[in-house]
Amino acid sequence: MNELCRRTPQALASRNQPCFRLLRSFFSDRSSGKYHRDSYDYTKLLDHCRTIRSVQGLHAQIIVEGQDQNGFLATKLIGKYVEHGESKMGIARKVFDKLLQRDVFVWNVVIQGYANLGPFVEALNLFDEMRVSGAPTNRYTFPFVLKACGAMKNSDKGKIVHGHVLKCGLDLDLFVSNALIAFYAKCQDVETARKVFDEMSLRDIVSWNSMIAGYTLNEKVEDAIMLFHAMLHNQSACSPDSATLLGILPACVTKSASQVGFWVHSYVIKTGMEVGAQLGSCLISVYANCGHVNIARDVFNRIDDKNVIVWSAIIRCYGMHGFADEALNMFTRLEEAGLKPDGVLFLNLLSTCSHAGLIAKGHEIYEKMEGYGVERKEEHYACMVDLLGRAGFLEQAVEFIEGMPVQAGKDVYGALLGACRIHKNIELAKEIGEKLFILDSQNAGRYMILASMYEDAGQWEDAAKLRKLLRDRNVRKPVGCSSIEVDRIHHVFGKEDETHPFTEQIFDTLEKLESIMEADFEPI
Repeated sequence: MNELCRRTPQALASRNQPCFRLLRSFFSDRSSGKYHRDSYDYTKLLDHCRTIRSVQGLHAQIIVEGQDQNGFLATKLIGKYVEHGESKMGIARKVFDKLLQRDVFVWNVVIQGYANLGPFVEALNLFDEMRVSGAPTNRYTFPFVLKACGAMKNSDKGKIVHGHVLKCGLDLDLFVSNALIAFYAKCQDVETARKVFDEMSLRDIVSWNSMIAGYTLNEKVEDAIMLFHAMLHNQSACSPDSATLLGILPACVTKSASQVGFWVHSYVIKTGMEVGAQLGSCLISVYANCGHVNIARDVFNRIDDKNVIVWSAIIRCYGMHGFADEALNMFTRLEEAGLKPDGVLFLNLLSTCSHAGLIAKGHEIYEKMEGYGVERKEEHYACMVDLLGRAGFLEQAVEFIEGMPVQAGKDVYGALLGACRIHKNIELAKEIGEKLFILDSQNAGRYMILASMYEDAGQWEDAAKLRKLLRDRNVRKPVGCSSIEVDRIHHVFGKEDETHPFTEQIFDTLEKLESIMEADFEPI
């Protein structure tokens, strides 16, 4: 900055850009004594600065003119440095630290910068410093601090901030409440997030979007879908926007909620909403999970800005439904388009080859990962083990694991155990099972696979020991359930489940159906 202060006006105004032209005019007026610039003029000049060099040049002149202690101008200057990314946060902080008097606006600008760019802990430290200094807070301070807490998943600090919100009487403020919902959702406390949502006297589209996305983020997909329906039927609620749809579509993917997916797609068409890469890839995934391959391809064809995520979605769609040739053809087209595949796309390709038994092609794709500079992770190794194991090449799968550059994990050994079950190799399964009981000790499925193999082989004593081990370790198998979508509402039920509100009607209907079936099958 000292170097900038020594630069001549001609050097600073040498570039043919709006800011430099204004600087040239400014320096000309100042040297001729025609006009004395004040903080308003500098602020106007900062608005026209587009490059970091022009900002630094004007900053130097602000210092020279003794305007660096002007709070309004300093806030504007800090904001300009923040706009240029994390690398300039240090300069922004120096401007802030040199201010002798700071109002709430300049505190908020710096805290916001740290909350958006990081390091997030600095936003929290600055908030603490703000409170100690006695500086007032406002409805904008807390959302920035809560955003930093959410990014760090620091629930303890966030709850303390929530306490300050209550003390300041801002707990019903729309802006603050939306930030609280987002914070609690990121910290996996959706119950508290929903409590904040329910207690809001006024909600906007951000409120609904934050709560729906919070449910989806925490795998509470049924709650997300139910809240989405509530939003649609609530006359006082806002109409869904693109953020709403991006929040609910992942839940539709998980639950294969075709009716909600169809509604979303119809709404997009009806409103003329642009189907970009993010929204398009979500729609493709919904249709893929619901078995509508042709519609997924139609969505793909209509997306103009196809990125790697979109290509990955359609490749996964074809692969999961057994259309290996189409999936591989899509990969060829992606390469011809000059796009660089990522790890997720390679994973979808390897999974396609595994289920289609394309061993040679799978090896070829696996080798291509290195050529594209894509890091191989455990899921990629697991896919290769699954590829070899499904085809019956168990020895090669073992050799592959032994040759891995990293220590094999639960996914890799899990894939090999599944292959052992397919090909009834109980000796290798027993060896792999012992590793998995250490690496993935709470996964009941591992125990059950091996126990079933023992039972199929007539080794009842070994099967009994394994089931006893399951009980001793208090490992419980997840309870299976079924679901049905009726009038856009998902009904979930399990075996002998009596939690559904219409339990009596359901069981009464089942008894009637059973009677009808028995009557139909009575001997003549």
